[in-house]
Amino acid sequence: MINFTIVKKSANISDILPKESFWDIKFDQLNADRDKALIVPRALYFTTPQTFDRDIERLEKIYNKTEILKELKSTKEPLSNKLLALVASRYHVPVFSRFTHARQTKKENRQLSHV
Repeated sequence: MINFTIVKKSANISDILPKESFWDIKFDQLNADRDKALIVPRALYFTTPQTFDRDIERLEKIYNKTEILKELKSTKEPLSNKLLALVASRYHVPVFSRFTHARQTKKENRQLSHV
């Protein structure tokens, strides 16, 4: 069972998240409340299956499950469906995706839901 701690909005983002994920903005000016639509997807932008647990745990130091899911479901960032399947699995919610590929078969969609 995953232990979700109280969201620490006052947490210093620069102490938690890697600066490289925010290459195009002034990292020290990010605000957890105001910029969560940017912070949440960017914090997972470079995630791999091997780094997913570490990366999502960093994000959970700032945001709760509901906030993370809301931002990931509405983001315009090009996050992979495999990453979103990992998020859905972690939070025990139905698999959701950002992109549907014309060549993706129903079988591939079912396989993604088990990632």
